[in-house]
Amino acid sequence: MMIRTLSSLAAILLVAGCATPTFVSPVEVTRFAAADSAQLGSGTIHIAPAPGTDDSTLEYMVNSHAIAQELQVLGYNVVAGNGAQVALLSLEHSVIPPERRSPVSVGGGGSVGSYGSGMGLGIGLNLTPGRGEAVATRLAVTIRPADGGSALWEGRAAMSATANSDYGTPEAAADRMAAALFGGFPGTSGETIAVE
Repeated sequence: MMIRTLSSLAAILLVAGCATPTFVSPVEVTRFAAADSAQLGSGTIHIAPAPGTDDSTLEYMVNSHAIAQELQVLGYNVVAGNGAQVALLSLEHSVIPPERRSPVSVGGGGSVGSYGSGMGLGIGLNLTPGRGEAVATRLAVTIRPADGGSALWEGRAAMSATANSDYGTPEAAADRMAAALFGGFPGTSGETIAVE
């Protein structure tokens, strides 16, 4: 009986250990708009890397494309360069290590009383899967007149997802973040929202 119980326990642990759970956070979005937002959502605009952003990476290219699509939906004419406005894009990535915790806990107990004594051994299983390694992505877009001047609009979005989730590829993450960032454009200035 004890051998059969241990075999069952080993099988459960094997299945629990092999499962790699997915994780996707909501997209956290914060936006700021100038008091006079009449210039937003129309005219020509081009996308350019913010200072310190490498525009030769795959991540930059897919995020730039996703942002261009959202800007077109808003009414902008997205051009390759020399637009009346510029959308400055910056990106950051960091790796979130997986949770490290043991799924098994063992506890023992004994009792002695007038009706005899007893001894027990309990094995507790935490079958809630830990999160695997995830990538946190932060993007920021600042829209300003191309010839200089104060920002007309600024937005920041952040999310994290495991590689095996629906948003584990750069393309899927970029589309989700851009849609969240520009949804309800220009948004309430200074408000932070979570978009599922």
